[in-house]
Amino acid sequence: MKIVVCIKQVPDTVEVKIDPKTGTLVRDGVPSIINHDDKTGIEAALTIREQVGGTVTVVSMGPPQADVALREALAMGCDEAILVSGREFGGSDTYATSGILAAALKQLDYDLIITGRQAIDGDTAQVGPQIAEKLHLPQVSYVEEIVEAAEDHVVVKRQFEDGYHIVKVKTPCLLTAIAELAEPRYMSVGGVFDAYQKEIKIFDFNLLKDDLELDMIGLKGSPTNVYKSFTKELKGAGTVLKDLTAEQAVEAIVKKLEEKFII
Repeated sequence: MKIVVCIKQVPDTVEVKIDPKTGTLVRDGVPSIINHDDKTGIEAALTIREQVGGTVTVVSMGPPQADVALREALAMGCDEAILVSGREFGGSDTYATSGILAAALKQLDYDLIITGRQAIDGDTAQVGPQIAEKLHLPQVSYVEEIVEAAEDHVVVKRQFEDGYHIVKVKTPCLLTAIAELAEPRYMSVGGVFDAYQKEIKIFDFNLLKDDLELDMIGLKGSPTNVYKSFTKELKGAGTVLKDLTAEQAVEAIVKKLEEKFII
């Protein structure tokens, strides 16, 4: 089975900063990691390869430094890595990004595409389904278990808030992975060595231009913009006062505030 996994290099931080002029992420000076849902997708792909044979190709769109994430994927055991990169792609939103990745995937032969459910820096969960739509592929989102994998179909368990579905889908198809799908393996020493011996292929605009137009990509081709972002404050668990009179409750609250030097 020929499997392609789409991954994204994301900031390794809970505080995401936005450029107020462009509405895009500020990545300079911020350490990066492979998005966790995407890394789960890598593990699922490697497991399928071990069960039924085949190859795993990892694809990422980003600046040249995104090759670090691709090297990590190779060190985990992926067979091939492709970086979709170019100045023309900068500032793309999810709509433009999915179009670029779909154009890149048209260059490949695949039976199964796996993406993460969503990226921690955007939390949109849009790119995977949009890729499937642009490639006219059946898709299953929120996959928490791959029950069966064969050349012509996969059977997966799809998570819902109140339960799950078991879905059989013909290949080629696209799956979006959630964290529960698999526990990503660690890189081996030999895998790290091999990763730096392999070539990372570059797919640029010139290679993909038959399926893309400049007004479809980058900031110009992005119909959505981020006008404001904020980091949600984490609050500790509250204290519930039970079986007290009003006077006792007031006394208890005052005591707590005094203990914390608030009053």
